[in-house]
Amino acid sequence: MTFTLLVIFKFLLMPFTPAAEAPKTIYDFKAQGLEGGTIDFAKYKGKKILIVNTASKCGYTPQYEALEKTYEKYKDRMVIIGFPANNFGAQEPGTNGEIAEFCKKNYGVSFPMAAKISVKGDDMAPIYKWLTQKQLNGFQDSEVKWNFQKYLINEKGELVHVFLSNVKPDSKELADAIAQ
Repeated sequence: MTFTLLVIFKFLLMPFTPAAEAPKTIYDFKAQGLEGGTIDFAKYKGKKILIVNTASKCGYTPQYEALEKTYEKYKDRMVIIGFPANNFGAQEPGTNGEIAEFCKKNYGVSFPMAAKISVKGDDMAPIYKWLTQKQLNGFQDSEVKWNFQKYLINEKGELVHVFLSNVKPDSKELADAIAQ
């Protein structure tokens, strides 16, 4: 009994160290870049951010072209960040190097691309947990349904829109949301 009390007493005297806090805003995230380096979301404070999960062998893959044009049009006030993912129909089987080469060669992609991640399931990347869980993003719960789903973050770092894959990057719907 004395030993048990001693253990309890020692435990009560231990300094409290809280668990690592979950990121509160998009600006708390960093991602590995597709060609190395780090994408630091804090760098984009004051700009809108459009996050898109991408794939090279998908019916929506031609959206890369419209994403690049949208990026060029709005890059003074918005950044697009692509996240290659192989979660749907094994439509992104390539390595980071192969994906980078494909994007540049076929679509001239110049917007930031992150290293390949998972956007669903048990191995979902933390940024996608934030994007899809209202308790983290403060906006809404969502599920990544397919490649080229889009998440729009406003200039304050708040999630404000979720667009399904069929909403094209050059659509009026997306342009109106960017203009807000």
